[in-house]
Parts: sequence; C-alpha cells; structure tokens
Amino acid sequence: MDTHIVEVINVTREVAWLPWAVQYFFLIGLSVGGLLLSLPGYAFARDGWRPLGRLALIVALTCGLAAPVALLSDLHQPGRFWHFYVVFRPTSWMWWGSLFIPFYIAGLLVYGWACLREELQAHGRVDSRLAGLYRLAALGGGRDDRLIRAAGLFVLAGAALVALYTGVEVAVVKARPLWHTPFLPVQFLTTALAGALGLVLILNRVVGTADRGVEVLGNRLLAAVLAAVMLCGGLWLALSLSGLDAGHAAALDSVAGSEAWRVTAVWAVAATVVPFVIAVARPAGTGLLTGLIAVHSAWMFRWTVFIGGQSVPKTGAGFYEYALPAGPDGLMGIVGTAGLWLFLLILMTALLPVSSTPAAGRPANASGHPGGRLTAAE
Repeated sequence: MDTHIVEVINVTREVAWLPWAVQYFFLIGLSVGGLLLSLPGYAFARDGWRPLGRLALIVALTCGLAAPVALLSDLHQPGRFWHFYVVFRPTSWMWWGSLFIPFYIAGLLVYGWACLREELQAHGRVDSRLAGLYRLAALGGGRDDRLIRAAGLFVLAGAALVALYTGVEVAVVKARPLWHTPFLPVQFLTTALAGALGLVLILNRVVGTADRGVEVLGNRLLAAVLAAVMLCGGLWLALSLSGLDAGHAAALDSVAGSEAWRVTAVWAVAATVVPFVIAVARPAGTGLLTGLIAVHSAWMFRWTVFIGGQSVPKTGAGFYEYALPAGPDGLMGIVGTAGLWLFLLILMTALLPVSSTPAAGRPANASGHPGGRLTAAE
C-alpha cells in the first residue's frame, strides 16, 4: 500500500498598504471633517459659528495639504502618480481618486482664500513688512459672502467625492470580509468628523484663545457624532451576529477567536463611550481631554482597519504578524507626516494668528463692502 504525503504550504505576505496609507486616510478624513465644520460659520454666514469654523478651516487646510504627500509616499515610488493620468482606468476607484483629490484640494484652497480674505485685508492695513504681501493676497477685497458660499458649494462637492472614494476603494475589496461592507464608508466619515472636532478642541487650547463657547459647542457636536459612530458600530455588530448577511458573519468569524482583536474591540468601545460621556456630562473645561481621545480614536480606527485588516489572511489559519519598522516605511514616515502637518500649522497661524482674527463686523455684499445689519461680534 503506497502512502502519499501532501504538503500544504501557505505564503506569509507582507502588508501592501503601509502606515503611509493610514496617515493619508487619517489626514484627508480630518480635512473633510474640518471643511464640513467650517461651512456654517463661513458659507452660511452664521457668525455664532465663526470662531469654531475658523479653527475647523485651519484643520481642513493643513490636513488637506499634508494628506497627498502621505498618499504619494505610499506608492513606494512617488513618480508613479503620473500613471493615473496617462492610463484610462474608469473601473478603478484609485483612478477616480486621482481626479477627485486634486479637484478637492484646488477647491479647498480657493474656499480657504475666500474665507480668509477679510483677515488678509485687515492685516494689509497694519504697518508691517508684510503689509504689501497681505494686500496682494487679498486682491483688494474683503469679506464677500456670495463668493464664500459659491466656493463652499464647489469644495463641498469635492469633499463628497473624496469621502466616497476613500471609503469605497477599501469596501470594494471582496477578498477581505472585514473591509467589504457598506458600513465602512460611513464609519470613515463619522470617525473623521469626530477626529476633526477633536483637533478643533485641541487647537482651541493650543493656538486659539481657549474660547469657552467653542469648547462647549465642539463638545456637544462631538457627542452627537460619537453617537453616530456607536450606532454604525452597533448595526454592524448586530448584522454580523444575526447571520442575516454571510459577508458580515464571515468578517466577525475571521477575528472572533483572536484575543488581540477582542482587546481592540474593548478599546474601540472605550475610546468612543468615554469621550461621549465626558462631552455630555461636562462640555465646558474638558475640551483638551475629549479632543485628544477623539483624535487618537480616529487614527487608531484607521490603523486597525488597514494594518489590522491585512493581518487577517485571505487563506490559511492564524494571523500575520506586523512589526512597525523604524524607517521611512514605518515610524519615521508617521513622524515625518506629523512634522509636515505641524509645519503647515505653524506657518498658517504665524501668518494669520487666531488670537488676532478681526471681528466679523458687518457682512459684506457681493462687492466686499459692509452691509447694513449688525452681527453677534458687534
């Protein structure tokens, strides 16, 4: 009797999406969240929202400019980006992203300029070496609500496309049940809003005037957004446990036996519930704490989705292990991206300090001249 030995070999694969991807999804999410938070104060001219909107605009601009750098680095050879523009790939969400991202960034810069034009004009009247540069940047105009509204609607369309692209390009991967869910784009958006609000609360303390009104409003909004985050997570878990959808059940089964994933689940619940309870119970005086937890939670959600998701093998048993390298593809890359964002923040707040932001004054008409009604700032 012949004995046949069949040897099965499973290949351990390295992660394809490196921490650069985590940084990109984190920063672009904060930028979109910051943009959405700036719209009431600027595009809809609600002056009561303007202080929070000013900080949110800083978040949108600085994170939006830093995000593409992380994305280019994740291509492993940044020069590859031009391939997206010479090869027609309408079936690829990454190809669409190469169109949506420049559209959003260009709209964001125009919107940011329109919103800050009043400040540029005010600084141009001050006797300083940069006064001429400020006047040139303002193009001889001040606040123009119609221009801000038009630019806001334009960049809002770009933000919607970017939010759709960043969520769907991951959710379409059928080979990974943890990613292949319609909840993922919504979770990306809600956690991005939470992270943006967290960063606004931090900046209110660090570079702002520690405005109590901004802190209370920011915490109340954060509580509402975190409630939406918990709702999405609860619906995903209920659908997975019920077995009504085979894909969601398979996603839960793929990590159910892992102690590390159980710890991650406990962490995710705590990182959402704790700031929610604090924000509801004491919205004043806790902005720095809730802000730090919210930013941490938004980043760790993306780390868990990308790096943790790639640790679950498509075939075979067990989990792949990932050790964060110290070089540019790991820790150095994360620190470098954070350093770029910090540089942009210092540059922007040095040229247009939050503490010296001019009062809203009377709203302008289409030509930029003051109108007739008084605002809350007066």
